Amino acid sequence: MTQLRLTLIQTNIVWENKIDNLRLLHEKLKKLSGTTEIVVLPEMFSTGFSMNCKNLAETTEGNTIDFVQKMAHTYDVAIIGSFMCHESDKYYNRSFFITPDGKKYYYDKRHLFRMGEEANYYTAGDRKTIVSYRGWNICLQVCYDLRFPVWSRNVNNEYDVLIYIANWPASRRTSWDILLRARAIENLSYVCGVNCVGIDEMKILYDGGSAFISEKGEILLQAQNGEEECITYTLSLEPLQLIRKKFPAWKDADKFEIL
Repeated sequence: MTQLRLTLIQTNIVWENKIDNLRLLHEKLKKLSGTTEIVVLPEMFSTGFSMNCKNLAETTEGNTIDFVQKMAHTYDVAIIGSFMCHESDKYYNRSFFITPDGKKYYYDKRHLFRMGEEANYYTAGDRKTIVSYRGWNICLQVCYDLRFPVWSRNVNNEYDVLIYIANWPASRRTSWDILLRARAIENLSYVCGVNCVGIDEMKILYDGGSAFISEKGEILLQAQNGEEECITYTLSLEPLQLIRKKFPAWKDADKFEIL
């Protein structure tokens, strides 16, 4: 059976402190060594959801990605997260997928959080990223993208796992819980949602809710509310494929063509 073991790291991000956040990641990876195949981190795991990109952003050749790449190799684990990226005089909230053998894939957050003025500082991405890894197809999305189902639409089952990394406030936790399950049901896909905990420098409270969701919208495993925690779950591909065959709702999806 084709299986994939993932770990979601629900952590309290140290505000705008890359050194501490990278150190904390290293400590967690040491404890997880040999127990998982993919580690998933919250949005902007090394800084928190900050608009201070002029002072904190790096290129894809900078220290953050270099460090993550070394950790992926050292602990033989793929790592997913996002960071502030500077490229061609623009800034991006850029998600990454880095494999143990050094392959790097990127996705730029499509929907920038208007209420946090993210669009005033960052540039929106314009393409989806689906990574093929160990027999699975994995789609990367970031936080506010969760509210926009057309962008995540699973055309012809092009992905098997939909991953949302986030800094999602506790005040909108009900939306997070419902939308993760909705995205799983409508796309006949596993969904993994990773959020942070704690209170940032903007006095915004985050209470986690990181979870693995089945294609039926069932919660397979969820982290404790408000607590730092690493949760690990093994997904199986064949049952997902069987359900898609027995209940092929995806074949009746709208084409969004102009009539």
